[in-house]
This record gives sequence, C-alpha cells and structure tokens, in this order.
Amino acid sequence: MFYHLLKYVLLGPLLRLLFRPRIEGLEHVPEEGAAIVAGNHLSFSDHFLMPVVLKRRITFLAKQEYFTGPGIKGRLTAAFFRSAGQIPVDRSGKEAGQAAIREGLGVLSKGELLGIYPEGTRSHDGRLYKGKVGVAVMAITAGVPVIPCAMVGTFEIQPPGQVVPKVRRVTIRFGAPLDFSRYAGMEGEKAAVRAVTDEIMYEILALSGQEYVDDYAATVKAAEEQAKAGNAGPPRKFPRRGR
Repeated sequence: MFYHLLKYVLLGPLLRLLFRPRIEGLEHVPEEGAAIVAGNHLSFSDHFLMPVVLKRRITFLAKQEYFTGPGIKGRLTAAFFRSAGQIPVDRSGKEAGQAAIREGLGVLSKGELLGIYPEGTRSHDGRLYKGKVGVAVMAITAGVPVIPCAMVGTFEIQPPGQVVPKVRRVTIRFGAPLDFSRYAGMEGEKAAVRAVTDEIMYEILALSGQEYVDDYAATVKAAEEQAKAGNAGPPRKFPRRGR
C-alpha cells in the first residue's frame, strides 16, 4: 500500500519532474513472473529512480545499515525502507552472503521482481566493479531471467557523501533478459557462478559505458583509504577495460 502511495503520489511524480529520466529498453522487463533486475550502483538515488520507471513493484535487498541508523534520521530512514517493502541484509560475517541469497530466493519464489546490485556497494568513483556471485546463485537456483540495467548520470547528481542531489536529467537503460538455464543445477560450482556473474557484469558495462575494474569495489576503496592514511604503500593497480 505505502509502496504504491510513494510511487504514484508522494515521491514518484516529483522524481519524474526533477530528473526527467530517459527510459530505454523497458520492454525487456517482463510484465509478470519472477525475474532479477541487476544494475550498476552509483548513487543513493538509484534506490528511488529505478522503481519509479518500472511498471511493476520491485523489491531490493538493502544493506542493514539503512535500518539501524541512530537518531531521528535513522528511524525515519528505517521506517521509509520498511514501508517501501525493502529487505535488510547484514553484509558482515560468514553467513551474510547466504542470508542475502535466502531472502532473494524468497522474493523470487513469490513470482516477484527482485532488484540487486552485484557490485555489493555503491561505486565510490563512478567506475564499474567486479560483481559478487550471489546474483548468479539466485538466478540459477530459481531458474529466472536476469535483466541487466544501467543507471547513467546518477553519480553526477549524487556521488557518495552528497546529501542533496543535483537536479539533472538521468538515463535508465534495461537490456535484453539473460537466460542461464544452461547452468541448471550448477549453482554450487564456483566456475559456473563466476561465469554467469561476469556475463551479467559485461552486459551492464555495455549498457553503461563505464570504465571497468576487475576487483571488488570494497577492496579497492579500502586500499585507497589506507594509502591516504599513510598506512600502506602506493595504491594497488587493478586491470581495467573500457566499454
């Protein structure tokens, strides 16, 4: 109920007016049935702009920190995400990945649309980072298509650390559904889930045109922060590839 109130009355019309999103490939998102929408993650605004343009409801696996923040702001943020039907996921500890997969499979088992950012966190510099394999495990286990999605321009309107986004037009591109039925029963094989994840990331890259870094975003960010703090040598260099 609150989800639709936000989308069609309280927030959606305002976001459409301010950011005038260009929508490309929306026909690739199935009108019914379970599917995963896997996108790049450049900005806090992504959580709101993608759902606004979709015809169907989409449930995201959101980091637990959005639900546990201190003070009034934290409580309001938690209430907002819960009311919008988003699911908190603890990203720390050995069981974090399995917990996220269980929650995601629960959404898909209901025939719903699941949103996920395979990078696992927002890009801190606008580049596209290596994807984590949870998206592949869910796609293979549930036997559902994956729709790649690229948010273009959201890093410029609200990079990490910026509270109020700039008013500027953004583009949201959806690619053709990816079918991984040939990997049926192979969700426990490392080579298979890595291959599926890399294929998904390549399609996101083709849609977004970002610079690619073949390492995890959290790893690169931690190395850079260590270097700035003087606790390490020069930042590690990671292989890159363009569009």
